Amino acid sequence: MYILLLLVMPIVFTIIILLFRNNILNIIINILFAVFQLVLSTIMFFSILDSGLSIRNYFTVYFKIDSLNIIFLMILSILNFAVSLYNIGYTKNIRNDRKKGTNYTILYILFITFMTGAVLSTHIGLFWVFIEATTLVSTLLIYTNKTKAALEATWKYLFLCTIGITLAFVGIILLSIGNTGEISLFFEDIYNNVGMIEQFNGNNYYFVRMIEPFWLKLSFVFIVIGFGTKAGLVPVHSWLPDAHSEAPPPISALLSGTLLNIALLGIIRYQRIMIKAELETFSNTILLIMGFLSLLIAASFLLKIKNYKRMLAYSSIENMGIIVIALSVGGVGNYIAMIHIIMHSFVKSSLFLTSGNILNKYNTKQIGKIKGILKLYPLDGIIFFISFLLLIGIPPSLIFISEFLLTLQFIKNGSVFLVIVFAILITMVIYALGNSIIKMVFGKSNLAIPYYKSGIFSYIPQIFLILVAIFLSFIIPLVLSDKLLNWF
Repeated sequence: MYILLLLVMPIVFTIIILLFRNNILNIIINILFAVFQLVLSTIMFFSILDSGLSIRNYFTVYFKIDSLNIIFLMILSILNFAVSLYNIGYTKNIRNDRKKGTNYTILYILFITFMTGAVLSTHIGLFWVFIEATTLVSTLLIYTNKTKAALEATWKYLFLCTIGITLAFVGIILLSIGNTGEISLFFEDIYNNVGMIEQFNGNNYYFVRMIEPFWLKLSFVFIVIGFGTKAGLVPVHSWLPDAHSEAPPPISALLSGTLLNIALLGIIRYQRIMIKAELETFSNTILLIMGFLSLLIAASFLLKIKNYKRMLAYSSIENMGIIVIALSVGGVGNYIAMIHIIMHSFVKSSLFLTSGNILNKYNTKQIGKIKGILKLYPLDGIIFFISFLLLIGIPPSLIFISEFLLTLQFIKNGSVFLVIVFAILITMVIYALGNSIIKMVFGKSNLAIPYYKSGIFSYIPQIFLILVAIFLSFIIPLVLSDKLLNWF
């Protein structure tokens, strides 16, 4: 019932928006939609938390809540709520244009709904359909400001992500080709049958593989490149810096905090297939290479970046790299990846939303032209700096825990060389981000900046996200770690 409401109510809200086309009503519906989704998601989360793996909340066989996707749904719901509050202030600039305000709200709700559908999908083909739908809708949202740079970023995003999703579709076809039995493309069906299956021919028992390893390996390559494009993994990342820097701040926050995660969910689910088929050595190697390449490219560009929104975008690439590295190391790698996803989503969204405030006040994206935020705009400076500290892993940030556990796992696996490379790249990233953000926040400005007053809803979402991030940094290690480890 809850899943049915999550997928159907957005349609009702969209119809109401189309019928009335009133910008004040649009804002009200946007908030109601976010609260509605957050309440339902929270109810389902505590059902899973109380009952572990025994709860299966179905809406047809194609949509289900389980112990993995409930985490992604909660992240999506919390960020949707925060960004919807930020939209109150952001959309005031377009309230005089009823058509633009209505279109933005409809596209926003559809974007959230398609991401929700992808999270809840139990079928790899259906997951692909929803991921492709998010590409189409988010393309229009990226172009909201209709500048020349936004147009270029939009086409780049649409072109590259469409190619990536097409490659993922080829991966699904290859998976089907390798199917020697009658396994459906439902994730659980694949998990249960992908390994060696015992059969009886009338005289003897024997074991067969329902999916040939060659096709599984080839399929994984296409899947990880396809969904990796949406996740911003190197070398298929080049759309991300442009799209994130040119999109409106609320959309940048959602792209980084939710859409990248959902693409990763596809990779995580497929990685489970490889583990069940005992082919994780192959898949882990690919993930490890892409992860370290993402770290290397992000660190290199961050050292010379001049645009703070692009800086945050490359930081997202770096964090996606850390997550897939964690997925590749085995052991507690899944747990490390999940806590890193949680923390990065909330903190990076806070940074992108605050970057929107900075852009409004300084009217530039150039790092060198922005100094003294803390003195001129204390609240923006405090939020921006605290978010930065949490992002680079200053305790009690969960990112500190995830990077620390990942280092220990490298050592446990005897990968001393990887520990050294990982430490060097992380240090480069922290130095690059700190060098830019500290100058922006604490530097002495020689420019006469006219005072720009922001509304309260330009700050409440970030404060909310920071408080959630700090709260989870205590509650997960103390209370939820055992649950998360058991789920995986």
